[in-house]
Amino acid sequence: MTDTPVEDLTEQEARKELIRLALEIRHHDDRYHKEDAPEISDAAYDALRRRNEAIEARFPDLIRPDSPSLRVGGGLKSGFSKIQHKKPMLSLGNAFSDEDVAEFVTRVRRFLNLSDSEEVAILAEPKIDGLSASLRYEKGKLIYAATRGDGSEGEDVTANMRTLEDVPTEITAADVPDVLEVRGEVYMRKDDFFALNKRQEEAGAKTFANPRNAAAGSLRQLDPTITKQRPLRFFGYAWGDLSEPLADTQAHARAKLESFGFTLNHPTALCRSLEEVLAHYRMIEQQRADLPFDIDGVVYKVDRLDWQERLGQVSRAPRWAIAHKFPAEKAETVIEEITVQVGRTGALTPVANLKPVTVGGVVVSRATLHNEDEINRLGVKPGDTVRIQRAGDVIPQVLEVTIDGGGTPFDFPHACPVCGSDVERDEGEVVWRCTGGLICAAQAVERLKHFVSRDAFDIEGLGTKSIEEFWEDGLIRQPADIFALSQQRDKILGKEGWKEKSVGNLLSAIEDRRNIPLDRFIYALGIRHIGQTTAKLLARSFGNYRDWREKMTLVSEERHANPDEHKKPELIGPHYADLVGIDTVGMTAADSLAAFFGEAHNRDVLDALDSVLTVTDVAAPSASGSPVAGKTVVFTGTLEKMGRSEAKARAESLGAKVSGSVSKKTDYVIVGADAGSKARKAQELGVTMLSEDDWLALIEGTQDAPTPPADTDGGSAQGTLI
Repeated sequence: MTDTPVEDLTEQEARKELIRLALEIRHHDDRYHKEDAPEISDAAYDALRRRNEAIEARFPDLIRPDSPSLRVGGGLKSGFSKIQHKKPMLSLGNAFSDEDVAEFVTRVRRFLNLSDSEEVAILAEPKIDGLSASLRYEKGKLIYAATRGDGSEGEDVTANMRTLEDVPTEITAADVPDVLEVRGEVYMRKDDFFALNKRQEEAGAKTFANPRNAAAGSLRQLDPTITKQRPLRFFGYAWGDLSEPLADTQAHARAKLESFGFTLNHPTALCRSLEEVLAHYRMIEQQRADLPFDIDGVVYKVDRLDWQERLGQVSRAPRWAIAHKFPAEKAETVIEEITVQVGRTGALTPVANLKPVTVGGVVVSRATLHNEDEINRLGVKPGDTVRIQRAGDVIPQVLEVTIDGGGTPFDFPHACPVCGSDVERDEGEVVWRCTGGLICAAQAVERLKHFVSRDAFDIEGLGTKSIEEFWEDGLIRQPADIFALSQQRDKILGKEGWKEKSVGNLLSAIEDRRNIPLDRFIYALGIRHIGQTTAKLLARSFGNYRDWREKMTLVSEERHANPDEHKKPELIGPHYADLVGIDTVGMTAADSLAAFFGEAHNRDVLDALDSVLTVTDVAAPSASGSPVAGKTVVFTGTLEKMGRSEAKARAESLGAKVSGSVSKKTDYVIVGADAGSKARKAQELGVTMLSEDDWLALIEGTQDAPTPPADTDGGSAQGTLI
């Protein structure tokens, strides 16, 4: 299906394709953000995201809770303490054509209900290819600095950032806010990068592929003296938490930051029409090679800050900004070998090992071929000369075969290359999977790596290499074994590289993780289709581990009793329907949870963990003083005062849970014009219904919360339209 046009996909095919894309994009996010070792080009990555977004646009009911469109950045590198961002550090949506930019402006107008004649000023800035960072100042003094991390939590790089000459440690301006978070990019100039690589080569040390990797690797040093020796710089052009506004527009706020001593990214332009925006893009594209730093596009931001506030954000990106990416660069090379890797979920991924080639100043030698269908589509085999493209610092995308090398076609394995088990792929899927499950060493080891990863249990000192070694020696076979490693102390001490101090640190780190929040615990289990976003949503919805496990067991029993029901969750069972009724949790995620809890060996894993861990509760989202905090609301029909997206975003910001379906647990249904089945169901169930005006009055505090209608006859009360 990878080459099937989105408009030709059936609903079943679209569901399967979204599964594939979520897994593949997640893998590449981890390689880029957590390991500074990406495997595909920016262009290839962007193409995956574009396809995912196009399918979601055509099939909005299929949007997955772990969708890449709901995720920001990646995880954190081991060795650093963590800092929780006061305000999330978001990613950006992408535009790849003039039409995409025009659609962005149209969406802004539509969301804000602006007329075609009303001017929408856009500030255009060069998109720096560096590492995002946030600096927090209190009363003018630098308190801490953090990387973006996963958007919610970053690495504490305070000591390292203090070594950068263009990062002020104190702001003496009289008008600096008491609280000021300055955000921007750590980068390395091109001339500094080449000089650094020359010094590294002369010293026999590792050289860097490009300035972005050099900047990321230099900032994320555990020893700040190493960072100080590297020529890092910082553009401070954005902000996070503030005690008072900087200005009323993006342009004026940037000028304020410059007056505080920060360096801004230029050239920028305040554009008052789409034509001006695109003209500035063309100008920067022409100047790109002559700029002293690397950029990979132009960022457009709505200039008025009050409009930015109204536009708000989706899960991973603001609605008021977008990145217009540059086209990719291309080159030709030879595929020397095709190998197959086995991942945590059993997915078999073919990898092209390339004759090293330089593309845009970066040497690349590997590329993922995604799956068997992609190999067949390209007709690629070892020995072929292929055209590749890259748009950044990563392994390229194979575009086409240019010279047939006359080699033997690649025979995709029909048995797992690790454990020898059969491989299979579900109808409509493109990914072959090993059927060995936990008996497959590759899957078991990968699951253990996931369990201890930064976004899961985050056990310091228990990294990829240690997991593999402990597995080979039989010290670890399942997650609970990790918490019994203290009983294997002598065996660990006998291993190369393990001394008293390092073993003691590891065992201490393990002990520190015996208490774990529910969302991290759920994510750590590695259940298919249950990413961080879904894990957090489930944890907030169920609150505590016992309730979650009990309800998931009931969901599994209902699903296994009704395996052939595909369309209506309520026909499967009430607990299954309640799970699917949680906003953005669909049947794919519910089926994965049901399948996980239906396996005896998975329940055994949970039982073993029960005896060694304490899973702590996660509080439901709330907003202080909000009349709708903790309430479940459903919007139906056409709203007149604001768009549906703005209404939903505002409700969630006030602590409400927005659901896509009406049930007995729904508190309010907000009814717009031309409301249909949801309004009828609310009336049948006796759910309180509000007009749009009364909803606005309620959340703005000018009207008290209505009392739900009483059930006086032992049946469902009639819903009331307030």
